[in-house]
Amino acid sequence: MTEIVTLLDAAHAAVSADPENEALRLRFFERLADGELVLLLDREAEGDRLEPRVFELEDGPVVLVFDREERLASFAGGIAPYAALPGRVIAGLLKGQGIGIGVNLGVAPSSMLLPPEAMDWLAETLDGTPEEVEALPEAFHPPSVPEAVVAALDGKLARAGGLATAALLAGVVYKGGRRGHLLALLDAAEGADSALARAMREALVFSGVEAGELDVVFLASDSPAAEAMARVALRFDLPAPEVQDLTPAAPGMDPSRPPKLR
Repeated sequence: MTEIVTLLDAAHAAVSADPENEALRLRFFERLADGELVLLLDREAEGDRLEPRVFELEDGPVVLVFDREERLASFAGGIAPYAALPGRVIAGLLKGQGIGIGVNLGVAPSSMLLPPEAMDWLAETLDGTPEEVEALPEAFHPPSVPEAVVAALDGKLARAGGLATAALLAGVVYKGGRRGHLLALLDAAEGADSALARAMREALVFSGVEAGELDVVFLASDSPAAEAMARVALRFDLPAPEVQDLTPAAPGMDPSRPPKLR
């Protein structure tokens, strides 16, 4: 096995040390969904069509993914055709097909098999969409949420560089008396609202906090509401956008054009 320790290795090690810890299991699946994985193919991709190599195991068919190209090469014994895809895309492609995945098999500490049911669950969890509601805030106060929620939000926002400049988390009292928590995303990029709202929903789901609820709003940083929230809110500063890579993307890297499986 390699000695390279990746984020997926760390998440897997945490679960292995405490397999009954649901929060750690959720964190592992979040890492699997958010990370870029390389999927072993039978042959080179043709346009946006992929033909994964399927292995028939005793417990059923699986495809193989690795979190490093070097790990795939180590498993294959050299250069092999692959597609680099976000884990969430792979889960969506496998949903309902009765195919599991082998993760880093034989080449890393995070070597493991996940059954089709696990991939179906992950795809369904990621498929959920936030509900739109209308409410008028009357007052803000300092937030009071579990540390797991703060950590989950921080992790998601750290990977959203360029989609907004910052986020504010505050307690809120709405007209009519309803209380809750409000996350304001400041100066969101055009067209990023839906992706950001879904990411914040996922942060709450994967935080492991039961019956959690978080409202999300998009504000300009100089708006009166943002300025009022800023006085009491917990602030998250998003990283600056990365320099755009103009090289052609690998199949599946554009979420709007997922690859086709043969």
